[in-house]
Amino acid sequence: MQATTSKWASRFIWAAIFQGLLAVVITILIVEPLSIFGINSYFSPSRVIAGGGGGTWMFTGYISYLVVGVVATAVTAIFYYYIEGVQGKVYSGLTSILPWGHLVFMNVGTAVSMCLMMYGGYLAGWEGTAVSGGGLGYTDYQIHVATLGALVTPIGAFILLAALGALMGGLGFVLRSRMK
Repeated sequence: MQATTSKWASRFIWAAIFQGLLAVVITILIVEPLSIFGINSYFSPSRVIAGGGGGTWMFTGYISYLVVGVVATAVTAIFYYYIEGVQGKVYSGLTSILPWGHLVFMNVGTAVSMCLMMYGGYLAGWEGTAVSGGGLGYTDYQIHVATLGALVTPIGAFILLAALGALMGGLGFVLRSRMK
């Protein structure tokens, strides 16, 4: 029995492996930043997440990164495998541009937007911590003006880039699977 292959499935699996490695690093930094960076325990990312408020951005970015950056990238490989490996419809010509856009735009857009959300959430948690605890004691309004408001546009732009990549991939799936 001859093994079926898919170059795009392989590329998406490697992207998922890379994204998974980055997720492991991020997880370690959230769970145990003290031993790595000597971060004050008041500003531990896990405390920021537990504190709510701006820390919700950090949690949302982290979970979204795991779901879209790692899991969705790996699952996408199944679609490419089905089209190329099972159906035998290899991407070529114009349709080979679509998976490249899917791979690059979706992965870059997801990683950058979610990392910006995590970073913004971490800063917001620090800014909202009482001055007596070593924070800035900012109100929610001040946090939004100082940090989170400035991140909304870049985060949105990178989410749109990720969505464009997903749309390119979906269009490629439809076009390639319908071709003879």
